[in-house]
Amino acid sequence: MIIIHVMGGLGNQLYQYALYEKLRYLGKDARLDLYAYKEAKGGDRERRALELEWLDALQYEVCTAKERQLFLDNSMRLADRVRRKLTGRRDKTVMERADYMPEIFAMDDVYLYGFWGCDRYYTDIIPMLQEKIRFPVSTDRRNQELMKVMAHENAVSIHIRREDYLTVADGKRYMGICTDAYYASAIDYVTERVENPVFYIFSDDTAYARAHYDSGNMHVVDWNTGRESLHDMELMSRCRHNICANSTFSIWGARLNTNPDKIAIRPLHHDNYESADVETVRANWRGWVLIDAEGKVY
Repeated sequence: MIIIHVMGGLGNQLYQYALYEKLRYLGKDARLDLYAYKEAKGGDRERRALELEWLDALQYEVCTAKERQLFLDNSMRLADRVRRKLTGRRDKTVMERADYMPEIFAMDDVYLYGFWGCDRYYTDIIPMLQEKIRFPVSTDRRNQELMKVMAHENAVSIHIRREDYLTVADGKRYMGICTDAYYASAIDYVTERVENPVFYIFSDDTAYARAHYDSGNMHVVDWNTGRESLHDMELMSRCRHNICANSTFSIWGARLNTNPDKIAIRPLHHDNYESADVETVRANWRGWVLIDAEGKVY
């Protein structure tokens, strides 16, 4: 059995679910561990919801408390506490320590802890994921109406994530907001290759989006908030092409886009702390257009 720890918001939860599906595809007995949302005190349980439950009847197996306890060796029974004191912990956790760790597919009886966000893990099961990951019907008629409009035009999503990527303490950017040069280059790249593109802007800072993207073929989508935010991902997936932020949310919007001729653009580096060289990122994200902070296209 392989147990996968689930954590983070919807985009990260989908990565962990996708790894579950990949392991099942390879014939492994995989389970998801939902402890962070169901039992833990503080952390994700207080800050976030298990948004996988918001999707339309997504199916997966969940590990039991006994199975988790066995893999993490964290039983508080006196005998187990004494044994750990004498012989050490029998923890079976494998931590994510690189962008791509194909060795996990040869493992068994391990507890996987990480985000597992490399596209290379999932390229062979993307059609299956697109089939299984489905959104509930929105109660807001604007979403249904916009999807109908998008179906008849060259719709392009642009995701701009700002608010939770800023820090006030030192003025530096926490994750590194995608630069104006990145977005300008991405828009130029699409415009040069797509006839009459129509850009739909999705952002947690709609005032900024309106102030900076006000051309006639640009429209800010601002009505999906709270639990309804997942419909922004759905709308992204209905666009023909996608310009992503350094955010798993819009990466999944692009990944769930079934257009075989889509242009999917993402930042070369996901955050300020990523140091992978260009060739490594290209190998791990085949088929994606990569653009760096200065606007250079790879």
